[in-house]
Amino acid sequence: MLLEVIATTVGDAIMAERGGADRIELITAIREGGLTPSIGLIECVREAVSIPVRVMVRPHARSFYYDKEDIETMRRDIERIGAVGGLGIVIGMLRPDGTVDEENLKILLDAANGMEVTFHRAFDEVRDQSEALDVLLHYPEITDILTSGGFDAAPEGADQLAKLTSLTEGKSISIMAGAGLTGQGLESFLQQSGVSRVHFGSAVRQGGDPMKPFDAERLQYIRTIINQWKR
Repeated sequence: MLLEVIATTVGDAIMAERGGADRIELITAIREGGLTPSIGLIECVREAVSIPVRVMVRPHARSFYYDKEDIETMRRDIERIGAVGGLGIVIGMLRPDGTVDEENLKILLDAANGMEVTFHRAFDEVRDQSEALDVLLHYPEITDILTSGGFDAAPEGADQLAKLTSLTEGKSISIMAGAGLTGQGLESFLQQSGVSRVHFGSAVRQGGDPMKPFDAERLQYIRTIINQWKR
């Protein structure tokens, strides 16, 4: 069971590692769903922690539809992230018809040059998740899909997450549940959904507020549940 936690500062990243996170998703603009962090922050986090870090590459929060200037911005960001070394990236892009934008996905995967990739919650806005999954399975660099199953919160999408998890069994992609997860009800969610990867943001912060600092007790509580679940 992999526990991924959102970090927006170096301090977040250090606390995430100390609290038992297996991986960090590094972003800025948490209220906007996450945008590309600065190269300075990326470098400092890379130096501060030893657990894996995946960096959000998203130039704006207007939509998941990107023009050629957006893609060039993302391509350059990915090259700079790659130069830091030892990192993965988080990307996602769609066409207006709700399908995966494969043309631009290929451009960014080429720029990633072998870095491991998470396809983010753009997946929750596709017209057909099974169809989108079939597309993404063609790209071995993509190891994770972050999704709520197409619902506002992952607990509501547990049945769809179970379906997606079944479709990825033995494949190169793992389904990572995210959005609205908390320690409360986590065991029953894991039972119903069958996912092996979970992603937490607000739930590991003071008062469940995304703008507040990390709450070590909340994170350790979730880690304990996951450890017990593994047994």
